[in-house]
Amino acid sequence: MSPVSSHMVKLGKGCFNSPLLEQAWVLCGIRGIHHGEPNNHVHLTHRNGNKDGGTSEMHWNGQPNAIRQGNNINGKRWLNYNPSSKPTPSSIRERNITVASYYNQTAIDKAAAQHSVRLAPATIMYSGSQSTHHNVMRSAQYLHKELPIRIAHRISGIRSLPFIVGCNPTILSVHELYIRAFHILNDFPEIVTSEDEEKYSQVVKDLLDDHKDVVSLLAEGFRESRRHIEDEELVSRYLDRNLTSRLGIRMLATHHLHLKEKKDGHVGIVNVNMTLKNVIQRWITFVQQITEDRYGFAPAVKISGHISARFPYIEMPLDYILPELLKNAFRATIESHPGVKGAALPPVNVIIANNETDFIVKISDRGAGIPHDQVNKVVQYNFSTAEKSTDSLIKDDIFGNFMETMNRTTSGPMHGFGFGLPTSRAYAEYLGGSLQIYSMQGLGTDVYLRLKHFNARDTPFRI
Repeated sequence: MSPVSSHMVKLGKGCFNSPLLEQAWVLCGIRGIHHGEPNNHVHLTHRNGNKDGGTSEMHWNGQPNAIRQGNNINGKRWLNYNPSSKPTPSSIRERNITVASYYNQTAIDKAAAQHSVRLAPATIMYSGSQSTHHNVMRSAQYLHKELPIRIAHRISGIRSLPFIVGCNPTILSVHELYIRAFHILNDFPEIVTSEDEEKYSQVVKDLLDDHKDVVSLLAEGFRESRRHIEDEELVSRYLDRNLTSRLGIRMLATHHLHLKEKKDGHVGIVNVNMTLKNVIQRWITFVQQITEDRYGFAPAVKISGHISARFPYIEMPLDYILPELLKNAFRATIESHPGVKGAALPPVNVIIANNETDFIVKISDRGAGIPHDQVNKVVQYNFSTAEKSTDSLIKDDIFGNFMETMNRTTSGPMHGFGFGLPTSRAYAEYLGGSLQIYSMQGLGTDVYLRLKHFNARDTPFRI
């Protein structure tokens, strides 16, 4: 084997068979990739040589700039690239055409230049108060015009990322999902009949399912790219916009799909008489069950305050935020009291406050608090301590089943990779509220979730 310097690039799961990733390889001057198994980690190595010592490798098929996949080497796939192969004029032209067609898409550019029309939650509730054919058609026609614009904004956001981040295979897979969704929705014919609406609703439902793992993919992609990011504020702003826009899109799309369902006390996804205590208790029970499955015990939870408060609200964002806050409180309580079990653990306290403008949920634990040098970082994306803490729990299966269940119940997890708290904060602010964390080092942590009512007179929020 003739030794040559090697360069390895690790690709995320499921990205190797992506058409968009093929375009990325073309951009790098590499053509003719033979797809491998999507669940393998793929490495690219610049090396000359053939089989040696009975080990199988990826090797050239004799064509310039071509790559062929061989067998596993210690469970990994390898690509061999011959640095002596020079790009030809035709390959350069092909590459330029591919890149140009990828970025210069007139339909996306035109849609991205338009402003989205955000709706007040009260408008959503009252306009759909009667699930008539007329209201369902109006909802579908609104989405037909609005969704391509919002998705085009997300594509524009990805294109504004630093080049090396945008080239990350996992980020590329998200980019491709958005481009595909845009063209599917933008090319859908005008909705005129009930049959049109039925077909459109099925398309929207399928796309929601296709995009359920986007938060996990973004978290993984930015964690992989973190060492290349110099302007973290730029990336944080991008993630805030992307994740909150995604929440808004999912809320509007799910609302439309639920409009035709007759569920007592609901208009689409709006619970017109939501009892906040019941929503909190549902997630307390869920997190306790998951914790008990792993540890055999869980801390008790005491709920107090305005426990009878009822008002119209959308439960979907609460289904993202509440389990994350409760999970953190449970974990901190257990980890800071080794050897203490069950009723001997200090309880987690949840206090509800309700007024005409907003409602507040305070979650207090006796989990020793957050160290002084970390308290201002826990709401930053990909914070290393949060990554280690959460990821170790996932790998050890402490909350592994929790993650899997959250995938099914909330259309995609935001937990892990240090994304839980910053995503919760972004969602709260998107809904006209806030998420504030106060640490009493050595004792515990208080988290305040504050969200606006639908009819709040000062700065009402829009979806």
